[in-house]
This record gives sequence, structure tokens and C-alpha cells, in this order.
Amino acid sequence: MSFVISKQHKSFLYEQVIALIDDMVCQGMICPGDKLPSLRAMAGKLNVSIPTVKQAYQVLEAQGKVRAQEKSGYFLQAVNASNPMPKRVKLPSQPIVVNKQQLIEQVYDAIHQPSIMPFGIANPVMVASTEKILAKLMRRAMHSMGENMLSYGAMDGLDQLKKQIVHRYLDLGLVVSTEELVITNGAQEALAIALQCVTEVGDVVAIESPCYFGIVELVESLGLKVIEIPVCPDDGVWLCDLGEALLKHDIKACVFSTSINNPLGSFMPDIRRKALVELLEYHQVTLIEDDVYGDLHFTERRGKPAQCYTSTGNVITCASFSKTAAPSYRVGWMVAGPHSAKARRLKRALSCSSSLMNQLVLADYVVSGEYDRHLKLMRKRLMFNKTQMVTALRRYFPSSVRLSDPQGGCVIWVDLGTEYSGSKLFQLAIAHRISITPGVLFSAGRQYESCIRMSYGLVWNNDVEQAIALLGQLLLNAKK
Repeated sequence: MSFVISKQHKSFLYEQVIALIDDMVCQGMICPGDKLPSLRAMAGKLNVSIPTVKQAYQVLEAQGKVRAQEKSGYFLQAVNASNPMPKRVKLPSQPIVVNKQQLIEQVYDAIHQPSIMPFGIANPVMVASTEKILAKLMRRAMHSMGENMLSYGAMDGLDQLKKQIVHRYLDLGLVVSTEELVITNGAQEALAIALQCVTEVGDVVAIESPCYFGIVELVESLGLKVIEIPVCPDDGVWLCDLGEALLKHDIKACVFSTSINNPLGSFMPDIRRKALVELLEYHQVTLIEDDVYGDLHFTERRGKPAQCYTSTGNVITCASFSKTAAPSYRVGWMVAGPHSAKARRLKRALSCSSSLMNQLVLADYVVSGEYDRHLKLMRKRLMFNKTQMVTALRRYFPSSVRLSDPQGGCVIWVDLGTEYSGSKLFQLAIAHRISITPGVLFSAGRQYESCIRMSYGLVWNNDVEQAIALLGQLLLNAKK
């Protein structure tokens, strides 16, 4: 590096360091995703102090040009303007009957094969394992509880855990009582109970488009019809389309992820979330909020639960620890409000109770303060992984590919273009021990054949990078 930093120059030293890095980027000496020289190395090469280099890096970070990764250094950030966002889809004219279970089952079996690169599995806990701390807390719980640990827990959940969840909602400005809260076997059971509280077979529900395929399969299993409401990649469901659908169809409930949508990663600002609740309350339609990714936001502040804005109480919030702490513990919950009594009856009929041991461990985990420290670490690592994923996709996939810009969570939506088939790429990838999720799963109809969902919720290494490079090569054989 032959650049010279001069104290006689009219610019401050740190500004000269910034200009140097900008020049290196323009000349292709540093590419998006590359690690910048360490503070000590850069200071030595430029004959300036370490604080000067650190100030330059921090300014670049504030400008969004670099990202600091804990214990790893600074990395050049990808620029979002290089790829357009996924296209907006049209509002369908009529509700449809869902028929996706067989396809979902085939894909589910394939992506859960052992020894496979798991881009198809949304398990963000992989970026920051909780194995050791939860094992320690489990041993402590078993010692203190003795044989009582083997008993059935309370039907609607462990009181200690429910109180911790109530306290967390208070921090978000939502007052909830433990009587309104029902602990479930993951968020999926919570969503199933919520739908059964407010719908009957044959009713119409509104879901997002694209929508998490677990919800698509759930509404099919309950015998419901769906109307798909297009989602803006930035701000969540299009309220104008929702308003039109509410006028045309007898919709009983809406199942939306207002915080972080899966698979787009969109984030609905609080002002639009408030408008959503007001719109649904005007039409007397229940909102079932799927909030499993709410704590994994990349925004400055977490989005408030939609229940903060209800005046009628006709909002049911569903969430879990599966995406943040322990997928296999299967501990979720629902804030059912006026539907609490029916929700408890359905919970009793479906599964009697949830694991007492797992609830006690998670309650201790939250009380200790370790859970919040873990969430902070997860968000930092997921933000870094998102940058790496975007950079790799731009490097190895055609320039025409459209990418979502997730504002949280662990997945990115990839629109390959009309000439490519996401289903064909899925089959080719599985044959090479790589899993992705084909886009057709994320619609109750036949949309998104040219799309795939990929997870960046895994430990990033060279094997991950090489797998994305291979996907780019396989894409050449995935034309329709």
C-alpha cells in the first residue's frame, strides 16, 4: 500500500483514511464482503495512530459503507442499489381452496436430510448456539425440582414463564395479564388454536403473499379458504389491497407477520401497523399476528406488537422461543385477549400441556439476563450474514436476479427471473447436497415458480460461500 497520509493536507487524517478506502473500492482492490485491514495493520501501513483509523472506520460504519463484526473486524458493506427488489404481485380476484400439503411434505423431507448445506431451513439459532447455557440450566432445574420435574405442567403454562413474557410485553408498552396468555407447543400450535377460535370450516382468511408455508399448510388442514394479500418488500402488506379485499369478501381473520415477514423480511412501521389494526377493527375482522421474528429486528427499535393499537381486543398475538433460543424445546405462546377461555379449552383438547422442564429452563434463561445478551449477539451476526449472503448472490448469480432487503430474521427472497424455475433449481441443489426452499411453497395458489427462499441463519464460512457459487452454476440448468 503506497498511499501517503499527510498532516499538512487540508483534510483531517481520518478523512484521508476514508478517502483512501473509497479509492480502493473504486479500483476494485476491496470488494463488498471483504474484510478491511485491522486497525493496527492499517495504522502501521499509513503511519497514523490506531484511534485515527478507528475514527475513520466508525464514520464509514455510520455511513453504512462498512459493518463491524464482533471479534472479527470491519467488513465492506454491500450496496443495496445493485439489485432491484422483487416485483409486486396482483391481488387475486377470488378466495381459493388450498392444496399444498403433498408438495410441502416432499420439500420438507428433502431439506431436512442430514449432512446437507441448510439454506432451506430457517433456524437462526445456529448463528449463536444456546446449547451450553441451556444444558447448564436444565441440570440445575432437574436438581432443584427432583421427581416433580417429570409431572405434567399447568395446562395453560408455567406461571414463572408467563410472568417473564408479561414483563417483556410491558417493556414494549403492552399491558397483558397472565390469564390472557396461553403457553403452546411452538407458535404453530398457537396459530392453529387462534384460527380455530375465530373461524369455522369453509371460512375465508387473508394471508400474506408470499407467506410462510407453515401457515399455508395450516389453513389447508383446517379446511379454510384463503385470499392472498400482496406484501411490499419494505413495509409489509399493502393496505390498499387489503381494504379492497375486505370490501369484496367475507373475511373472518387475517394471519400477518407485521414485524418481520417470512420470506421477504419486510418490516411494517408502527404507524402502518396502527393503520392496519384500525382498518381490521372497522370491518370487525380478527388479526392473528405471527410475531416469531419480532426480536430479531435489524431496525433501530423493535416493532410494537399490533395489540398495542387495538381498541376492541380483537388481535391475537402468537410467538415462540423457537427462532431465538431453542427450536427443539417447542415452547410458544399466544396472547388471546377475549378469546382466552376458548383458547385454553382448545389447548387442553389438542395437547393437554407443554413441556414443564423446557418451560422452567427458558424462564430461568430469561430471568438471568443471558437471553437478552444472546438476542443482541444474534442480531449482530445475522446482520453480518445478510451482508455476506447478498454479496455472494450478486457475485455468483445473474445480475438480473432480484433480492429482498430483509429488515430482520434470517431469510432472503430471491426472484430468479421468469426464465428460471425455482423448483428445478431445488431438485438440482438437493442432488448436490444443498437445500433451498422453492418459491411455490409460499403461495396457496401457483405463484412464485421463479423464486426461492434462502436462509443466512447459519455459521458463515468458506463452505457456505462455495455452496452459493455452486448454486449459481446449477442455475444455468434450471431454465423453464
